[in-house]
Amino acid sequence: MIKTLLIANRGEIARRVIRTAHRMGIRCIAVYSDADADALHVREADDAVHLGPAPAAESYLLADKIIEAAKATGADAIHPGYGFLSENAEFAEACAANDIIFVGPPAQAIRAMGLKDQAKTLMEDAGVPVTPGYHGENQDPAVLKQAADTIGYPLLIKAVAGGGGKGMRKVEAAEGFADALESCQREAAKSFGDDRVLIEKFITSPRHIEVQVFGDSHGRVVHMYERDCSLQRRHQKVIEEAPAPGMTPDVRAAMCSAAINAAKAVNYTGAGTVEFIVDGSGELREDGFYFMEMNTRLQVEHPVTEMITGLDLVELQLHVAAGGSVPLQDQISIRGHAMEARLYAEDPDAGFLPSTGPLDILRLPEEDAHTRIDTGVAEGGEVSLFYDPMIAKIITFDADREGAAYMMAYALDEVGVYPVKTNAGFMRRAVLDEDFLAGRVNTGFIEQRLETLVPAGLDLKGLGFAALASMIEAGEGDDVDPFAIADGWRLNAAPRLRNRFVVGEETVEVGLRLDGSDMRVSAADAELRINSVEGDFDAALYHFDAEAEDGPLSADVLRMDAGFLVSCRGDTRLYAFPHPEADADAAEAGGVIKAPMPGKVLAVNVKAGATVAKGDALVVLEAMKMEHALTAPRDGVIGELGAVAGAQVAEGDVLVMLADEAED
Repeated sequence: MIKTLLIANRGEIARRVIRTAHRMGIRCIAVYSDADADALHVREADDAVHLGPAPAAESYLLADKIIEAAKATGADAIHPGYGFLSENAEFAEACAANDIIFVGPPAQAIRAMGLKDQAKTLMEDAGVPVTPGYHGENQDPAVLKQAADTIGYPLLIKAVAGGGGKGMRKVEAAEGFADALESCQREAAKSFGDDRVLIEKFITSPRHIEVQVFGDSHGRVVHMYERDCSLQRRHQKVIEEAPAPGMTPDVRAAMCSAAINAAKAVNYTGAGTVEFIVDGSGELREDGFYFMEMNTRLQVEHPVTEMITGLDLVELQLHVAAGGSVPLQDQISIRGHAMEARLYAEDPDAGFLPSTGPLDILRLPEEDAHTRIDTGVAEGGEVSLFYDPMIAKIITFDADREGAAYMMAYALDEVGVYPVKTNAGFMRRAVLDEDFLAGRVNTGFIEQRLETLVPAGLDLKGLGFAALASMIEAGEGDDVDPFAIADGWRLNAAPRLRNRFVVGEETVEVGLRLDGSDMRVSAADAELRINSVEGDFDAALYHFDAEAEDGPLSADVLRMDAGFLVSCRGDTRLYAFPHPEADADAAEAGGVIKAPMPGKVLAVNVKAGATVAKGDALVVLEAMKMEHALTAPRDGVIGELGAVAGAQVAEGDVLVMLADEAED
């Protein structure tokens, strides 16, 4: 029995492990960096050990310091969570060498599955279907190009030591291979210290379906059914669900059997996930799935499996690590349907750029029988640029898939975050998409629907509720005095109001017309009618319930010094009061390229005086463990350059000044 457990991780997964361990009567030790000194996981642990500065390489990735912390606090086991050291074979060996239980698989299993090329060879030998491709030792670019031409396009280049979508590039045609290979190798070397790659045939309409497996030290391996993780953006999972839509008993049996064979091939113990790429061009087939990789750890999306099986996977991890057995296969069954949405600190309207900073406002759904929230932050905390940008996991459950999807939409309605931006509204639109509700999903789902999932233009609903709050604040509300409004009022016309708000860098004039309990909003030659608006407000907080053409909606409007903060259908936006210089600032902005977040300048692709076209990549910035290309907003000539390769920049720093023409 484990008595004291050190959690070698942070954030929501550290809190998740602490919650179960405490229920089991296990004492918990947290570790933390400078950035996490006051984090929730530190507060909730029984003891905590400081590791070092904020960068993970100077704190959470220091295996020696974590081992020292475990020994100093009397921990007899270490749970690595996911990420960081969770799939580090040397760390697992170091635990064993110090008589500390590593809550995970043996080092040899981690090594066997850690390199994608070797894992594919191992799976072929075990009779597990693998994707056609090249996973040889020869990494000469000419050899790789020849292999790619033989496999055929489109294809994927993948880092052999990769994960999380890093070190992966899709290549549509032969002429794009060389650049994609170079980019992939550079990212792989930086992320994993290994620039080797493999090449896979790109499966048409691919789906990503994975099987949760569990092994014990007594030789038993069981599965806990499948999860569908097809909704991805840039190879990063966004929405996961269990079971997979369209799954049949025969395909499930074949896929789960293959997953167990994969685990047995490496004498696996503990929690693991066998991931398959699946042909989603039609109905699922027994011969239509291929081994992709095995994650030798607990997955971010494990809660959906817990919801449908009723099992606590962390409890089972700790039980197995202490020498216990997994359940018999026929003791594991599923009921209902579960979904998980990853609430990220990112801005969909700006190409999903990371959004870091303080969480002055953080409103998440209430937990109940249908909704679970896993988070590592609280209001007043901060999203740090040093770690993953996930704020929370929102998990919903219902008797069937449609019910779980609507539960998710309701939950995302309740999200309100400021000033950090999130993807809540984007995910709400995704789960209510007609094709998603019908189960027509694949890994290209999001890219194919970006125009509807991230609609361009103004949000008339948000503008309307901001204008309505402004009317109420002015003392007009239900008892409007038309003679007090200088808006061109006419006898027998419905009450109306005109307001100006700054949205981003644009000043927008919005018209609001009330007709009984109905509301008409107009801006930029567009109009929206919202029916049956009812208000409930106190002090500076307004809540509205209404009926729109696309169904019921609610909105919370918070009066702030700068304007009205509106949260509606997952989207939270500030509709600011105009500043006298706002229009001038907006006009100038088209020639100023600023850092959208703190980060490191990886490359500067232009020189002063160079002529550029709209869309040209000017500067490459690294932030939140990803590369971001900053492009020219219009045609022009590079005036001043504030960006220097290798330099750290803060959000808002001017990197490039764009002129209309070269200066003499």
